[in-house]
Amino acid sequence: MRLAGKVAVVTGAASGMGRAIATLYAKEGAKVVVSDINLEGAEAVVAEIKQNGGEAIALKTNVANLDDIHSLIDTTVQQYGTLDILVNNAGIMDSMEPAGEIDDTKWDLIFDVNTKGVIRAIRKALPIFLEKGKGVIINIASTGGYNGAHAGVAYTASKHAVIGITKNTGFMYAQKGIRCNAIAPGGVNTNIGSSMKNISEFGISRASLTHQVSPRAGEPEEIAQVALFLASDEASFINGTVITADAGWTAAF
Repeated sequence: MRLAGKVAVVTGAASGMGRAIATLYAKEGAKVVVSDINLEGAEAVVAEIKQNGGEAIALKTNVANLDDIHSLIDTTVQQYGTLDILVNNAGIMDSMEPAGEIDDTKWDLIFDVNTKGVIRAIRKALPIFLEKGKGVIINIASTGGYNGAHAGVAYTASKHAVIGITKNTGFMYAQKGIRCNAIAPGGVNTNIGSSMKNISEFGISRASLTHQVSPRAGEPEEIAQVALFLASDEASFINGTVITADAGWTAAF
């Protein structure tokens, strides 16, 4: 098993890509902390993992809350003694608002979840990794993190920031045994669209121009396979970079 003996935290793991990553990691031997604001959903994932012979616990975490993130990492260490892999997957969409339509409240919410949640979790995990002399960080970014046409301005900016955090962290800690990479999925069949309310007609009309040329939507399990590779020793020479998983969507631009 590729992650035997490892301890992994996966945020936003009650559904979608997070769920697929958590279950695959457990199948590959990791002890998994299934973290999500939806505790009932997280507990269902843990039950599935245990039914298949894996080991996991569920923790309710609002990644926009600093205390919740501290509690998540602290509880992981208390339960399993350490942390080896941090997957920052939790995220929410905007509603395709362009710059002229976004308000501060929505902007702050998107950044609190998508960007602050990432840097806060990394910051909390780093002392553990530095003491061990090794650790893996995987951030779920987006093709919207380097393309301006896939979402609204807030989501786009937040994921651009995640890619910047990934590259800087990978570079800064490269000689400390710590790897930090990101995955940039294209459209994937998850429930992230449920966070989209009052969709901007103008914004969606513009974004749809590029969405129409996407070859196909991905499945969460396809992204999980990339996350497994990045977490494993097979990716030991990969650091500070972004792996695009979009069926060739962004190859067209």
